[in-house]
Amino acid sequence: MNCYNCGAKLGRENTCPNCGANVKIYKKIVMASNEYYNDALTKAGVRDLSGAVESLKTSLKFYKLNIDARNLLGLVYFEMGEVVEALTEWVISKNYQPSDNIASRYLDEIQNNRSRLETINQTIKKYNQALLYCRQNSRDLAIIQLKKVLSLNPKLVRGHQLLALLYIQEEKYDLAKKSLRNAGKIDANNTITLRYLKEVNAGLRESGAGKKPKNEELVSYQSGNDTIIQPRYFKENSAVGTIINMVIGIAIGAAITGFLIVPGVRRQMQNQAQAQVLEANNTVSSKNQQISSLEAQIEELTAQVTEAEEGAAGAESRITSYDQLLTAYAAYAAEDIEAAGTALSNVNEEYLSDSAKEIYNTINAQVNAEYIQSLYDAGYSAYNSQNFEEAITNLEKVVEMDETYSDGYALYYLAQAYRRNNDLETARTYYQKIVDLYPGTERAATAQNYLNTEE
Repeated sequence: MNCYNCGAKLGRENTCPNCGANVKIYKKIVMASNEYYNDALTKAGVRDLSGAVESLKTSLKFYKLNIDARNLLGLVYFEMGEVVEALTEWVISKNYQPSDNIASRYLDEIQNNRSRLETINQTIKKYNQALLYCRQNSRDLAIIQLKKVLSLNPKLVRGHQLLALLYIQEEKYDLAKKSLRNAGKIDANNTITLRYLKEVNAGLRESGAGKKPKNEELVSYQSGNDTIIQPRYFKENSAVGTIINMVIGIAIGAAITGFLIVPGVRRQMQNQAQAQVLEANNTVSSKNQQISSLEAQIEELTAQVTEAEEGAAGAESRITSYDQLLTAYAAYAAEDIEAAGTALSNVNEEYLSDSAKEIYNTINAQVNAEYIQSLYDAGYSAYNSQNFEEAITNLEKVVEMDETYSDGYALYYLAQAYRRNNDLETARTYYQKIVDLYPGTERAATAQNYLNTEE
């Protein structure tokens, strides 16, 4: 354990041997964080992943620099199918400890596998589409989308739970129970899974599945390896009675055939002919509907392909922004202000998490002033050395960041550099800005003279 104030290694004493800071409370905080981390390890070992997440979050509330807890939280999220949350925790971990951090290997394995990134993006898109279908009360479409999601990411606990909830609403309790069992194999003690499972069991009991009605009129007994089933009350007839019953049966059969079966057969043949005509008409109508449905599916699949391509590009931009932020942080720590400023200019703040934005804003505020000053000095020096192309490159960056920098001299020397580099059209643009922004100054008068001369 190291001192929070100076970073020196601490012993058993309650004060730092190097700076003398009181570390008694600090040690208790770190110990509490480690206890919750150990509790999370135990829960993760028995697949109580949701319980492990809560313990790890509490551990990080006590001590956010607990790198082992943050890396384990990312692994638990990844095991639950929450890939985005896992990547976030590993990026934060790598930011806190850039070297000798296993989070770097986790990130490299995902970033270097473009197919996995594309699968992650498709999973997110399809899951969001399933949620949209649920809000629109289109449960059938939502179930189809969730099956696609789970085929891409079988460990997504939320996907199994949502699919089970849809089956419960459809009263398909057997399928709901199967989905909840799949979720339980991943996260054994998830409270949402257990609550849904309780509802499913209650639904199965109410439906009375598996009960067989009793028939009290039948009895059965075993004869060797055969089971004999017969009526409870059975009376054996004599031979004469049997013959009489046969004659009566034949007569009744003939009467039924003449008066009931033959007309029924005729009606059946007429009905079959009418049914065939109706079926042919329905077939034509059904084919037209199928054609319309297939055209709609083609449009939907085309839209999904476009969304997947855009999602892949967004994920790549997010990872690039985090890499550039880490590069800027390392360059700033090495006092390479120019490299830090260049890296920060390539960071898209929209893709950063809240923690990463705080780091970005802190570094950007400290680097910006030094970076723009170094660019201006380099550009001014290049201009004096008549290296006008280099002067244009540096001064353009200054003007892009602050058009009024150095009371407009950056703008003035950029116009001069363009003029002396024989790019008169661009020089006129910047001369006009000097005239508009700084009227009545010597720089504006000089710029106006050049404008008048070139006219």
